[in-house]
Amino acid sequence: MNWKRFLSAALFVLVAQVVLDFIFHTLILGGYYSAFSLSGLFRPESEMASFFWVRIITYLVFCFFFVLIFVRGYENRGLMEGIRYGIYMAIFIGFVMSFNMFVWFGIPYWLAWVWIVIDLVEFIIMGIIAALVYKPRPGA
Repeated sequence: MNWKRFLSAALFVLVAQVVLDFIFHTLILGGYYSAFSLSGLFRPESEMASFFWVRIITYLVFCFFFVLIFVRGYENRGLMEGIRYGIYMAIFIGFVMSFNMFVWFGIPYWLAWVWIVIDLVEFIIMGIIAALVYKPRPGA
């Protein structure tokens, strides 16, 4: 494994995930989430902020393993490999988690589907980043 490229890919994926999460979940859906907070579904924003350190840890763990799994199955097929990987991961993680959230919590059905679409977009972008940044060591 090319550790330098691996860590670079994980870092770029981390930045992309943080930025995309901010765009989708704060700028676009933030108003909906505020209404859910008032209904008691979500924690109040101030309480969520106190747990931001947990988000940082989950971002780091997720990005590390997202790229690690990509690298372990790396086939050197370029951009399409990243797109395919992003789609697989979105279905594997996004679909399952979004509908589990629908079952566990009182989120609306439409929100589960919105989260699936968001995950599809995010994971494809992150898969493309992994495919563009990671390259095995020469001769490996």
